[in-house]
Amino acid sequence: MTAEIHSGTGRHRTRWILFAGFLILTLLVVDGLWSRHAAQASLVRATNETSVLNVAVVPAELPPAVEDIVLPGTVQAQFDTPIYARTSGYLKRWYTDIGAHVKAGDLLAEIDSPEVDRELRQAEADLLTAKANARVAEATARRVHALLPTQSVSAQDDDQASSDAAAKAALVASNEANVDRLKQLVGFEHVVAPYDGIVTERKTDVGNLINAGSGSGPELFRVADTSKLRIYVQVPQSYSAQIKPDVAVALRFPEYPGRSFDARLVHTANAIDPVARTLLVELEEDNAQGELLPGGYTDVHFKIANEAQGVRVAANALLFRAEGVRIATATPDGHVVLHPVTLGRDFGPVVEVTTGLMPGDAVILNPPASLETGALVHVRSAKSGTNTPLGAHVAEGAGHSAIRGDKT
Repeated sequence: MTAEIHSGTGRHRTRWILFAGFLILTLLVVDGLWSRHAAQASLVRATNETSVLNVAVVPAELPPAVEDIVLPGTVQAQFDTPIYARTSGYLKRWYTDIGAHVKAGDLLAEIDSPEVDRELRQAEADLLTAKANARVAEATARRVHALLPTQSVSAQDDDQASSDAAAKAALVASNEANVDRLKQLVGFEHVVAPYDGIVTERKTDVGNLINAGSGSGPELFRVADTSKLRIYVQVPQSYSAQIKPDVAVALRFPEYPGRSFDARLVHTANAIDPVARTLLVELEEDNAQGELLPGGYTDVHFKIANEAQGVRVAANALLFRAEGVRIATATPDGHVVLHPVTLGRDFGPVVEVTTGLMPGDAVILNPPASLETGALVHVRSAKSGTNTPLGAHVAEGAGHSAIRGDKT
């Protein structure tokens, strides 16, 4: 009886041991299967995350109400005149050097012209001879004419005496003109300033051979009137309609950093250069103090009202495809939309989009060429690389050295 009891107890204990072992084995199998499933799910999530493109976006912006168009300008004096010799000879003396302020009529140099002086003396002697001959001819003509009523002389003699007197008088006039011409040439021995100004160049020296020159000959001096300056600017055709007489213009010179000089628009060419596609504009600047120098360059700032339509985006947002230009935007749920657009003016790092986009659209920067509508993207900040709301993105590099805007 006791043996039977011990035998039943042993069998019961064995069954419990087998059951516990089976349970442990089952738990181990389930845990292994669950771990494998979790690893596969994690791998799928990681694969999906890496397959989503990270993009940086910036909002499409309205153009500023007023634009500061900056263009290079060429500075010239109001008058800039090369001075040439009007008579030949040798330079006897010069009286002004570069930088000298001169008045109209001031003597710049003297030219020694001995040949002209001798010609003048000879011409004056010829004039005296001609006058003497004319007086004799005139007296003879009067006497012959007085004898005509007495028939002491013929009518032919009277006509001949009158003609001889007229010819001698004409010879006097010719010699007087020659003397006046030579006196003018002698006067040209004195080289004078044509107007008030500054001597900017001297290209001769004492003893130099001087030839009566013209625009093709060597110049002696150059005189400039810098009391006012003329500035010439080539304005692109796209802005030509906005360049009007009342436009605000400011000049900035590298030698005066931080300073601005007001200028006035005086003329435009009223024609577009067919080669450069620009409008030539002339500005005027008062330079009574002599602070500004001709011959240099200046940055010309035109303040013009912006009449353009559309928005502006970064140039690195453009996609050039066979079907045309496209711009990719990101929706709030992270999907891509490709927009066909029409481009306006090109400002370098920024371009104008006239149709196809709305202000505030989240424009994707540097989109890959394979990007298509509907693709899922991960929107990241263009600056910090962290997730941010679309409205918090700021365009990088959206400015341009020649275009500045003022919001009003």
